[in-house]
Amino acid sequence: MEHYAGAGDEVADRARQQERHYQLLSALQSLVKELPRSGGRRPSARSSFQQRLSYTTLSDLALALLDGTVFEIVQGLLEIQHLTEKSLYNQRLRLQNEHRVLRQALRQKHQEAQQTCRPHNLPVLQAAHQRELEAVEHRIREEQQAMDRKIVLELDRKVADQQSTLEKAGVAGFYVTTNPQELTLQMNLLELIRKLQQRGCQAGKACL
Repeated sequence: MEHYAGAGDEVADRARQQERHYQLLSALQSLVKELPRSGGRRPSARSSFQQRLSYTTLSDLALALLDGTVFEIVQGLLEIQHLTEKSLYNQRLRLQNEHRVLRQALRQKHQEAQQTCRPHNLPVLQAAHQRELEAVEHRIREEQQAMDRKIVLELDRKVADQQSTLEKAGVAGFYVTTNPQELTLQMNLLELIRKLQQRGCQAGKACL
């Protein structure tokens, strides 16, 4: 009797999993139609992207989402991304404020020096000030460019971390790549997962 009871439980569990998979797959197919156009204004752009999200791809994605773990992983990755973007934004803001203070201090220094300068020495002093100003502006541009490069590299690193994490979690369509078309596909897959979360499609819940 225990053998038959165990087999019955297994069959019931399999049926629940299949029903859950069907709910997630149906929700994904519906959400794909709501995704924005990809790859420009060409009429075929949207249909081309939808072809990339084939039934098999969506079915594999639904399977990966069954137990709810991937939802938690994606939520964690998005939170880390948000914190990283906020930190980088604040770093750039601090650098801009430092540059603003530097410019103000230099202008004040030049004004004070010119006010006490003898008239016949003023042209020479103004030329020196101009050279100093150009040197400072050059330094500011270099520091801003270095900060922008740092931001791009850090964001690229976070994207690669996300790709690797989701690939290891068995999420269809994710692997480490810099190909723009593949990145667009992965961004849309993340958007699908996020929208499923918003609809309450985590493990054990029916999709609204």
